[in-house]
Amino acid sequence: MQLNLFDTEDIQPQDNPLQEKDEIFALRKELEEANYKYYVLSQPTLSDREFDLKMRRLQDLEAKHPELADKNSPTQHVGSDLSRKNGFRQMEHKRPMLSLANTYSEQEIREWYERVCKDISFKPDIVCELKYDGLSISLIYENGTLVHALTRGDGTRGDDVIDNVKTIPAIPWKIDNSPLTNFEIRGEILLPWESFERLNKEREEQEEPLFANPRNAASGTLKLQDPRIVAKRGLDAYLYYLLADKLPQDTHYGCLQVARQMGFKVSDAIRVCHSIDQIMQFISFWDTERRNLPVATDGIVLKVNDLSLQQQLGYTAKTPRWAIAYKFPAEKQLTLLKKITYQVGRTGVVTPVANLEPVQLSGTTVQRATLHNEDFIRQLGIREGDMVWVKKGGEIIPKITGKEERKESLIETDSENGHNGLSSFHFITHCPECGAMLIRDPNEAAWRCPNEDGCPPQKKGKVEHFVARKAMNIDGLGSETIDLFFEKGRLGNIADLYDLKQDDILALEGFQQKATQNILDGIEASKQVPWPRVLFALGIRYVGETTAKKLARRFTSVDALKEASTECLTQVEDVGVQIAESIHAYFGKQANLDIIERLRKAGVRLQADEQQAQPSSDRLKGQTVVISGTFLHHSRDEYKELIELHGGKNTGSVSKKTSFILAGDNMGPQKLEKARQLGVRIVAEDEFLRLIVES
Repeated sequence: MQLNLFDTEDIQPQDNPLQEKDEIFALRKELEEANYKYYVLSQPTLSDREFDLKMRRLQDLEAKHPELADKNSPTQHVGSDLSRKNGFRQMEHKRPMLSLANTYSEQEIREWYERVCKDISFKPDIVCELKYDGLSISLIYENGTLVHALTRGDGTRGDDVIDNVKTIPAIPWKIDNSPLTNFEIRGEILLPWESFERLNKEREEQEEPLFANPRNAASGTLKLQDPRIVAKRGLDAYLYYLLADKLPQDTHYGCLQVARQMGFKVSDAIRVCHSIDQIMQFISFWDTERRNLPVATDGIVLKVNDLSLQQQLGYTAKTPRWAIAYKFPAEKQLTLLKKITYQVGRTGVVTPVANLEPVQLSGTTVQRATLHNEDFIRQLGIREGDMVWVKKGGEIIPKITGKEERKESLIETDSENGHNGLSSFHFITHCPECGAMLIRDPNEAAWRCPNEDGCPPQKKGKVEHFVARKAMNIDGLGSETIDLFFEKGRLGNIADLYDLKQDDILALEGFQQKATQNILDGIEASKQVPWPRVLFALGIRYVGETTAKKLARRFTSVDALKEASTECLTQVEDVGVQIAESIHAYFGKQANLDIIERLRKAGVRLQADEQQAQPSSDRLKGQTVVISGTFLHHSRDEYKELIELHGGKNTGSVSKKTSFILAGDNMGPQKLEKARQLGVRIVAEDEFLRLIVES
């Protein structure tokens, strides 16, 4: 097996001594910042491989320039996950908790093995085990009871997160019938793929930034202040290293089997290897098989099995000499692009989709990936039948990054469409759903179906948008139910919702009394939804949630909005000519006017009440507020409305223009760090409520 070797893109040495000295200081600064982002904020800025390459370059440069030695250099200490502001107690590690030296190549594994053999004068057994991609933890037991759970911290001391660790089912609080009374066991806290995907879905619904990968999610979860939230997230743990003044076995493998008998979760993917060939076989097997695991792994750890030999081999300043970690290459897969199909969205935008030969990637089976638009396909030069590289963007969303070139050329001249020298791929010219000829705005990348009143996906999409939580919030009407209602002729547009009767729904297969009543109750309750949300629910192109609120504040009824001129519309903040023209186009269609009249007759609120028409106060006038975290007294949406009612402006990202952050529990670490850098004020929930009621 040939593993990934360093290539010509790796950092190249420089010959100029002055440049090398400048590079030393620059690398130290960059690596310290990367350590802080990775360990403390759980927001990595460098890939593992990029970090390791830069670290190696720094080590080489420092060796050439001993006069620039610095005990604070990142080459002299491990990264730290200590959290100085989160209230966790910090404790010293009884034994240093060091990181492992990393390698990405078969050759370097062989060199490490040869060094070990040379140092002890024979070939030792090597234990190979999976390197789980999570957060390191040290569990301290006294008299068989868990008393501390320390993060790695800076290697000499860590945060005691015992209350959060106790929520993890895989970690026992008390050990009965143990051969040890006082001991330490180390391992990895993990978030399984299933829990990770569920958590990101919840964060997306709460408008929180998604975690890039399970490791970041596990790290962020373990540093939360509320163990009840931690318990809900579904953390798991694997333990891999037993420590005590007197161990029950004289080998690492033997101690792990004792730990398993004590009730700890120890991986089954462990093998004692007697030769370098067996080590390579283990790596080769798990490089493929790891894709079927329920948790994320990023490599293989190799350890000398004999504990006395570990002591003999000793440590460097940062790493043990008796162990090394092989890191798998960044995961991507080559697979067949079987077919390009097209999806039509609510606004008519046609999105090409790659239908792939199924492939395992980051714990899930990938069969489809977006191709974005025509320009994206042409830039990559791909077409059906190509072998394409697919990876997960941020380990979340599948995307195609390129293709494997065939021996025969696929490049042809497409002079008819002005794409000289590009692939002969042709984007479709007619809607795949209704047959209408597609149009493309010269200023946009997307093709769009203009048949919004007759194209089935657009008609259904408008209803799905109308019933969504941030719009009319009608429960029980998911996409499958809406499809069924359309198929059976119960729905044709959003106004038809208010004509639904109990018997109409019960007559459909699979609907019982309770589910039917829930839908009807949701439709009835939607008549009390305030005007700004109703305007958003109408689905006027380019009028999103925030724009709808601004328009509703200026135009307090649908009639006022309908009669507004372009000049009046563009006086509203963030409303330009494009949005104004879209509003005019919407009200210029008789079908839309008929729907609005039916909504009016049904009792839907198409104008603001007196309280909504006027701001509650101007206490937040001119202030821009970012909301982050979870709250006790009101929902995030309610706080957004409160900010606007008191004259303030909501925004999603922290900048120099941010007046303050309204912060709840579990505030996003990226926003917290940005606020710290810019000196932005943090306002707690109770303080904010006092602020808007003060006279």
